[in-house]
Amino acid sequence: MARITLIGAGSQVFAKTIVGDLLSYPALADSELVLMDVDEERLDVTRRAAEAMIDSGGVGATVETTTDRREALDGADYVLTMINVGGTEPFENEIRIPESYGVEQAIGDTLGPGGVFRFLRTVEPMLEIARDMEELCPDAPLLNYTNPMAMLCWAIDEATDIDVVGLCHSVPHTASAIAEYVGVDADDLDYWVAGINHMAWFLRAEVDGEDVLPDLRAAGDDPAIHERDTVRFETQAHFGAFATESSHHLSEYLPYFRTDPETIEAMTGTDYAERMPTATYLEGWKERTRRLEDEGAPFDPEAAEIERSEEYAARIVHSMETGEVRRLNLNVRNDTGAVANLPDDACVEVPCVIDGTGVHPCAVGELPPQLAALCRSNVAVQERAVTAALDRDRDALHQAIKLDPLTAAECTLDEIHAMTEELLAANEAYLPALD
Repeated sequence: MARITLIGAGSQVFAKTIVGDLLSYPALADSELVLMDVDEERLDVTRRAAEAMIDSGGVGATVETTTDRREALDGADYVLTMINVGGTEPFENEIRIPESYGVEQAIGDTLGPGGVFRFLRTVEPMLEIARDMEELCPDAPLLNYTNPMAMLCWAIDEATDIDVVGLCHSVPHTASAIAEYVGVDADDLDYWVAGINHMAWFLRAEVDGEDVLPDLRAAGDDPAIHERDTVRFETQAHFGAFATESSHHLSEYLPYFRTDPETIEAMTGTDYAERMPTATYLEGWKERTRRLEDEGAPFDPEAAEIERSEEYAARIVHSMETGEVRRLNLNVRNDTGAVANLPDDACVEVPCVIDGTGVHPCAVGELPPQLAALCRSNVAVQERAVTAALDRDRDALHQAIKLDPLTAAECTLDEIHAMTEELLAANEAYLPALD
């Protein structure tokens, strides 16, 4: 019987999805589920949903809830993190202050000023979780869903002895998109993908041994299909590979697509997450938050059925509990040299084999040099941000923002310096002190 702890279990839809995934496997259906969050009201909604799933599915799992992190971690076999730190105010600052300098972010959770400052306000709570795990459940893997994925996993790897693995659904989502673009069944698509989180690359994609990447390149030449995923098809045309994050996301990590309103409107379209002009995600997030505050968290016990999603966490737990071998794309430290032309200490997203002994990254070799160069432009920002957080180094923070491709395409060095200082002042209450 596995003891599985979810930190940030008040995350509503996502936490309930993970619970449903876990309960969908007979080998995990008698697990001890420990749900932890600082928001008791939202935590209670997840508890009721989990109990309704257990009842409707007739499974033997048990559910505990707590607002005490150490209580939740004590004796855990697996720890899943899905936390949000700070809420609306710092998030809005991370979008609006750069916007006033001309840096037009779409999401702001992975790279750029938004991603770096989100990392700074999230890294200490994540390190506290990992340090508690060193004491209370040192053998448990930390399965992290919290963004910015690469920076957080890098910092935890660097600063603690906990085995951390980053989980993201961008690879299977992209596989589904590719299958639709080339007219095949996604279940038949076999692929090999590597890079970094939100900027990994489809190096191989086949159906019954037949390469479909030429068909994907041809699909990008069709204006009707190109319009559905503009930035990814443009990037494929110029750099030779299809990226794993949707067009509005990818547009933030490169210097080419978000420096004037016309290009933003024309080039950041995607019908997989609707069109995403500047700050649309922020406004949608604020609206969902207001609705929760006004109406409370929705709960329909009749809809609480056990279903399995494409998320990876339950698959990893199942493989480690049963020994069933799987291959998934996960975010891990590159110290095994999985990607030979990316830094050893970077967090890379690569195929991993999971079995009863754990997670084993596959050797990818070298990425095509142009793809490695695009990844390294992002890794450079991540490295400086991690150094800033772990060493309390204000200069390293400034350097991280100055190295960001989108910010550098829009601002002078003096403007970036001023913007960073403004962000530090605005979000001071949420950030670690820097020297």
